Amino acid sequence: MTRPKRDEIIVGLDIGTSKIAAIVGEVGEDGIDIIGIGTARARGMRKGVVVNIDATVQAIRQAVQEAEHMAGCDISTIHVGLAGGHIRGLNSHGIVAVKDKEVRENDIERVIDAAKAVAIPADREILHVLPQQYIIDDQDGIRDPLGMSGVRLEAKVHITTTLVSSAQNIVKCANRCGLEVAAIVLEPLASAEAVVEDDEKELGVALIDIGGGTTDIVLYVDGAIVHSAVLPLGGFQVTNDIAVGLRTPLQAAEGIKRKYGCCLPYMVEEDEMMDVPSVGGRDARQVSRRLLVEKIIQPRVEEIFQHVRRELTDSGYMNQLAAGVVLTGGCTRLEGFAQLAETVLDLPARHASPTRIGGLVDVVNSPEYSTAVGLVLYGAKGEDMRVHPSEGKSERGVWRRMTGWVSEIF
Repeated sequence: MTRPKRDEIIVGLDIGTSKIAAIVGEVGEDGIDIIGIGTARARGMRKGVVVNIDATVQAIRQAVQEAEHMAGCDISTIHVGLAGGHIRGLNSHGIVAVKDKEVRENDIERVIDAAKAVAIPADREILHVLPQQYIIDDQDGIRDPLGMSGVRLEAKVHITTTLVSSAQNIVKCANRCGLEVAAIVLEPLASAEAVVEDDEKELGVALIDIGGGTTDIVLYVDGAIVHSAVLPLGGFQVTNDIAVGLRTPLQAAEGIKRKYGCCLPYMVEEDEMMDVPSVGGRDARQVSRRLLVEKIIQPRVEEIFQHVRRELTDSGYMNQLAAGVVLTGGCTRLEGFAQLAETVLDLPARHASPTRIGGLVDVVNSPEYSTAVGLVLYGAKGEDMRVHPSEGKSERGVWRRMTGWVSEIF
């Protein structure tokens, strides 16, 4: 195995409610090749938020070690995703005077600072400030104002905020594994990097990333983010409904969902049966698959989409989504998911997996890896996001990991 150059490695860590995934990407002349992947079951997360640091640390360590072995490199720096019902998004506007009648870098920085000067509670912090467009002397729709002439510069931006404690807990878990966090990225923003096309962003599109514990939403209009939200609903609610409705253990319910799950009753034969394990050591039972779909899965998924529709309507951009919706996330693998989305949302929908990557494409060609792959792509967008470890950083990372293990043992 050829050992990749360390300054070409970018690692995305998706800390989800049901699964933790570490993706290693190698930046080359032709783009990004995925060279390593590691996964672990998440045990310390609830609806995108850390609720047990020790369990989360163990799962992160397992996923990272697996990715290191596959990629043949040491991982010391990561780009990590953040989600949860505590995420808030808002649009803001800033205005400054152009000093020399020509827009320079300093003017752009000042107008962005003016736009993000909004009052937020003490327990929250700004996660992203995403420019939508610039306006110079009433000329709007400008993407890059650098070097343009004018006397007044305005900026419209989308700001996302998060609870300080939630971000700190994610960083703390990574640090206890000997990892440095290069950036914390809003998970649907990362997913959009992997699955949404540029022409869809221009036309107007909604990315809906439905994972185990949350449904993440970002809206693009005219190529820029105009709305973001995270709903505390996801695939776990479907699994829990199956467990309660069929009186079967949660682990068995997850297996039933993956093997027999479907969103539309007409896609299932009326006489098709399935084995359902019982609780308390009782014998397994035969249950109609049509019953599972019609009475349990379809109503719950419809409910999730009703909440999504309400969010899209309240955003005020529902009528501007000409490209419809892009569906990704582990829960969207259910058969008939896109068709049900089109019915409830009354918008065209497509099912999406990560694109614009090379290497282990077949391994990560699944919607459940969209966020992790997107974190790698997001990290590779600019030099300020790129990982440039020094020669000694790996040794320091190993040393931190060793001291972390010792402190936990003793």
